[in-house]
Amino acid sequence: MNSATSLPQLAVFFDVDDTLYDHLIPFHQALEHVLGTGEDFPYASAYHRMRYYSDKLSADAGGTPTHGSQLHEMRTRRFILSLAEFGVTLTGTQAAEIQSQYLRCQFKIQLFDGVRSLLTGLMDQGVTVGLITNGPPEHQMRKIRALGLNDLIPPERIFISGAVGWTKPDRQLFHHVADKLNLAPAACYYVGDSWRNDVVGAVDAGWNVLWFNHRGATPETDHRPHYTTSSYSEIAKILLAELN
Repeated sequence: MNSATSLPQLAVFFDVDDTLYDHLIPFHQALEHVLGTGEDFPYASAYHRMRYYSDKLSADAGGTPTHGSQLHEMRTRRFILSLAEFGVTLTGTQAAEIQSQYLRCQFKIQLFDGVRSLLTGLMDQGVTVGLITNGPPEHQMRKIRALGLNDLIPPERIFISGAVGWTKPDRQLFHHVADKLNLAPAACYYVGDSWRNDVVGAVDAGWNVLWFNHRGATPETDHRPHYTTSSYSEIAKILLAELN
């Protein structure tokens, strides 16, 4: 690696799911479509538990599988486990149907308000901006294209676990990104919503972490994010202040 004087002053990377867009919307739509859950169902709480089991099952498997029966089993199992906590017992067929509908809805998404202006504002000031996300490469790229981010962020700054070979929260994924782009960890910032994947992984790698806790989640470990935020106006204020 080159000397610190040749390194960019600041680099900012973002998680994708529920960080750049509202991941709860396709979850809500899938449950309503398959189960007819109605507006009184606690979608936000159930979504939080689904994400918990998704991360847990991925960690138990040593990383998110990119295809095949193991991926299918993990994706359906997370719905069975999470909805059981809310009194909904699913058959394997129902869980698979929810997963199928959930996937279809994930490509009808849009960025949170303030995301695009923040990304372009950072890039206009010479900041290295990129994405780090877990999942199968083509699946995640379809979301990235649906959000219009492939026209904004160059492919060499998009890191998807299924293509790279490490899965968040493995610190090696963050080390790989820094090494690949010749960045110092102390100059890298990571914005993500998941405590288990984003906060733990980036903190362990020595990065600066903005926990986008817009759902009021509870910390799961003793790790300490450098900032905790709940809106993109707050994120923009923090990051733009770092430039001055």
